[in-house]
Amino acid sequence: MADIVGIGANVCDTLITVPLYPTEDTKLRANSVVQSGGGPCATGLVAASKLGGKCAYIGTLTDDGAGVFLMSDLIKYGVLTDYVTVDRGHKSFTSYICLAMDSATRTCVFDKGDIPQWSLSEGQKSAIANAKVLMIDGNEMQAALEAVKIAKANSTKVLYDAGGLYDGVEDLLPYADVLIPSEEFALKFTGAKTAQDAIKILFDKYSPEVVVITQGKHGGIMYNGSEIKSYPAFTVDAVDSNGSGDVFHGAFAFCIANGYNYYKACVFSSAVSAKKCTKLGARDGAPSYSEVMEFLKERGINV
Repeated sequence: MADIVGIGANVCDTLITVPLYPTEDTKLRANSVVQSGGGPCATGLVAASKLGGKCAYIGTLTDDGAGVFLMSDLIKYGVLTDYVTVDRGHKSFTSYICLAMDSATRTCVFDKGDIPQWSLSEGQKSAIANAKVLMIDGNEMQAALEAVKIAKANSTKVLYDAGGLYDGVEDLLPYADVLIPSEEFALKFTGAKTAQDAIKILFDKYSPEVVVITQGKHGGIMYNGSEIKSYPAFTVDAVDSNGSGDVFHGAFAFCIANGYNYYKACVFSSAVSAKKCTKLGARDGAPSYSEVMEFLKERGINV
């Protein structure tokens, strides 16, 4: 059985690296075009797996070219696919991501495909009940709502990667033990003017064990009901920032499964995110455990 399971987006990305972002209605030669797995939940699971976690994806793929790639990509990175079903004849979730080298920014255009909503099988329910951590990202809402209730009944920690304001997120939020929203999500969802205000509103309203707001190159803040504590970002020569938030969440799930306290989990996950940005590809760029520890050691940080 897996220690970390996840339900959410699994996306076939086409990464288009260009010297600079193109002007509208012009042509520009790409430096490279690469197919890569993406999506918050599935990429988080890959990141946790590369760190040494026992991970499994729970979901439905289809049999088009992108779906076949996504299945093989999970296997490539050691994520169990025992709880993946294949619903044939549909179109996969795909995206096209323009990576501008001069500014180290990304621009994404996506198509969510047409795989129908699905319900959990008995095997999938058992995997959730026996896991240490369930990762969700607000996608696959029907299955996610079913899953968080099973997790709560079986003491499986629910980590909610709240990056998008999807329909139904208010139904998921009360089940989160570890709530990790982006600053953009936190401010828009709460209407607060500052991240510090937003983090308290989220904690007081939904009563998780901890709320962590990610703030990109500024690091982030965490709140467990007693004090707001900042954690650092790490400066690196960024090549590709796409997926850096996804691997942060996967690293955090790895930390929970391995008994880290929440502040150490923030620092470790921030280091994982920074290391990822030095390589192309959300999943290829995710580092190993030894790489992260060496990265932190070089900066005089012990977790």
